[in-house]
Amino acid sequence: MKNPDPLIEFKKMNEHFIRHLMSAVSCSVCGALYEGDNVQVLGRHSDLWFLSVYCSICENEGLVAAILEKGQTAKLISDLSADDFTKLHEVETIDSADVLSLHDFLEDFDGDFAKLFSTDDGSDSAEFC
Repeated sequence: MKNPDPLIEFKKMNEHFIRHLMSAVSCSVCGALYEGDNVQVLGRHSDLWFLSVYCSICENEGLVAAILEKGQTAKLISDLSADDFTKLHEVETIDSADVLSLHDFLEDFDGDFAKLFSTDDGSDSAEFC
């Protein structure tokens, strides 16, 4: 029987460790702890890890960039404010009808965003969540 590649085994061990660390991190929306099985390692560059996380309680999905250095505490980086998280948590979930509706809209959309976001009186009216 062939011995496993030590580099592959080391990578698996590191990914398992990262999932374990993330299980001690709270969801930024509802505060529940992430489950290790709901953390996916997307990639790594040196000490910077890119992760996809899913909260099984509030069903929030997110991307995490974590810097892990020997002897340092893991820190999460996000450009969303607490108000942004609250707004996103209150937004209704996108369903298949929403996707089909957007598809129908985009079939005829000419790419003119200025026209799309202007009001009848010609002023801009861009209000986002």
